[in-house]
Amino acid sequence: MKPYVDLAVGFARTGVTGYGGGPSTIPLIEYEAVQKYKWMTEQEFGEILALANTLPGPIATKMAAYIGFKVKGGIGATVAILAHILPSIIAMLGLLSVLYTFRKSPFVSGMVQGVTPVIGFMLAEMAYRFFENGRKGFGLSKMVTLSAVSLMFIQFFGIHPGILIAVFLTSAFIIAVRREKASAKANEVIMQRKEKSV
Repeated sequence: MKPYVDLAVGFARTGVTGYGGGPSTIPLIEYEAVQKYKWMTEQEFGEILALANTLPGPIATKMAAYIGFKVKGGIGATVAILAHILPSIIAMLGLLSVLYTFRKSPFVSGMVQGVTPVIGFMLAEMAYRFFENGRKGFGLSKMVTLSAVSLMFIQFFGIHPGILIAVFLTSAFIIAVRREKASAKANEVIMQRKEKSV
């Protein structure tokens, strides 16, 4: 029962505090899944985030579904999704008319402006940690190059991030398969040499 309660509480928190939409919610989900409840490692979270970006639909909901399924299967996924989206649905139904009525109020616009830097900082901090993880795996020069290429394609050519992620994932898969085949051939050659020497 406790895993279901943890999923409900963790994703309810991300649903309540995830002001600004999916991307701003990702650091909150990462905190709950990696740091607080330790459902997965930071590396696994980054890999799942990359895969989720290649699929259609809201990113936060896809992350909730995956993490819930990982923790407690199909029921866990259902609990995580409902816990994440219900606070937003209830808040929208309850406050939409009020916010619409006071949409030009200095208080409402000030609230939006006040929370924007916090969201920006959270996203920047998460991006830095992903960059550090990539640097450890690729090295600084390759990571800087890949980051610059990504920025160029997204900002200057208008390529959708999901397409770019899919290209990188496919490329990484092809490289991994080729390396595995090369390693297998090298091991086979070593074995043949050992057999001949005997």
